[in-house]
Formats: sequence, structure tokens, C-alpha cells
Amino acid sequence: MSRIAIDEIVRRIHDLPSLPAVVAELLASMDDDDVDLHQLAGKIALDQALTAKTLRLANSSFYGMQSKVTNIQQAMSVLGFHSVRTLVTACGVIGGVPAVPGMRLDFTAFWRHSIATAVWARALARRLRQSPDTAFTAGLLHDLGKLVLATRFPAEYAEVENWRQEHGGSVSEAQLQFFGVDDTQTGGALAAHWKFPPAIQDAISQHHRPAAAGLAQAVYLANLLAEPAEAADVNDEAREQAWAVLGVDDDERQEITASCELVFNDMCRILVG
Repeated sequence: MSRIAIDEIVRRIHDLPSLPAVVAELLASMDDDDVDLHQLAGKIALDQALTAKTLRLANSSFYGMQSKVTNIQQAMSVLGFHSVRTLVTACGVIGGVPAVPGMRLDFTAFWRHSIATAVWARALARRLRQSPDTAFTAGLLHDLGKLVLATRFPAEYAEVENWRQEHGGSVSEAQLQFFGVDDTQTGGALAAHWKFPPAIQDAISQHHRPAAAGLAQAVYLANLLAEPAEAADVNDEAREQAWAVLGVDDDERQEITASCELVFNDMCRILVG
């Protein structure tokens, strides 16, 4: 079994297309509140597809608006800059790494799980003293490393899946066997290349670590709770431990779950069909 050198993985990461300029600017501004909102709204509005999806999300159950939002400037004034930044980033990142022929990855399922993790991270954020909007963004981006391996190395990634089916174990274990790195390390390298804020880089790199703290902890817990009950990589004990960390009772658990399912379905309908 030959492993791909890490420098080759990094080179393929650098060959990826850049994010839309306005999305890159929004991500870079995560830690900066001194932003010219009028100018930024104008830049977003220049991308009609991005604007249309953002406004559909703004008017969905994600925010439960009483009146319809019809333009980006209005969305910023009603929802606030942070919320609009979250929505534009979500719309722009999905599609930032396109599918390739022969890829052994269900693209729709991949983004549905990423959206589910984002929705759960946002719902859990305040309990963990994190920004809901930043948690949503980190949750959406947490599995980007898997996308890099599957799209930049499609033949090799297919072998990873074959190895896993034969030997069992987690996705991460199979990736380490074949690549020598897993998707958290690859995702961290992509996040650094795309100049994501340090907290989001850490969340991507640590989202499989139970000892994760801060934003990474929010994404770790969300990733567990967003997985379907039959997921091979998550067992009931891990989920119960996640709920125990959050310290919620059964009623709160049901309330969070129902709310996340409603928002998840709305977002998937708009973002991935």
C-alpha cells in the first residue's frame, strides 16, 4: 500500500479554485467588526446566484422572519451583518470544491451532513459560550478535508472506501492507512490555505477529538448529534456522552432536536435540493 506524500496533498490543495472573492472577504472578516456594510452589500449583490440563495435562506425557518426580506441591504439591517455573513458563506462554500468524474463520495449526502452539523453547532453554541454564526460556519466547513481527498485523489479515495469495507473501522482509520493523513489534517491545511480564521481552522482540525474545547467542542458535539442513528462511526454511548456534556434534560433534548430538524430540512431544500 503506497501512501501519498503530504507535500503532494498540499500541492493539490493549492491547485483548488479560490472561493468567490466576496466569500473569502467575509470569512477573513470573522474577527473584524469594522466593516463597510454598504460596500460589502454591493459586492454580494453583484453575484446574483449568491444573492438569490442568501435571500431564500433569510426568508426560511432559519430565522422565522415575520416579513419578507427582498434585498441584501435589508437583510443586513433586519438580521445583522453576522447573520448575513453566515448565509452568504454557506451559499458560496457549497460549490467551492466541485465534484469530479469517478469520485467515490455521495456529494449530496456529504453536504447534507455538513449542513446538519452546521445547524446543530449553531443550536448548541450559546450553551457552550460560542458565537452561533461562527459555530454554524465551522460546522458547515468541518469535513472539507474529506472533500479534498475525494475530489483531488478520486481513484485513491475509492481504495480507501474498499479498504474500510474489507477491514471495518472508522473513516479516519481508513484514510490514515492509505494516505498517512486523515481528513481533519487535510481540512486544516485547506483552511489555512483559504485563510480561514484560526478558531475555524482549529475546529476543522479537531472535530473528531472528544477533548476539544471552545468552538472545536461545539463542532465535535454537533458532528455526533447530527449523524443519523444508524451511522457506523457514531454509537449510542458517544451520543449520550455528548448530551451529558451539554447538561440538558429530556424536554430540552427533544426541543433542540425538533428545531434542528426543521431548520435542516429548509436549508437542504435551498442549498442542495
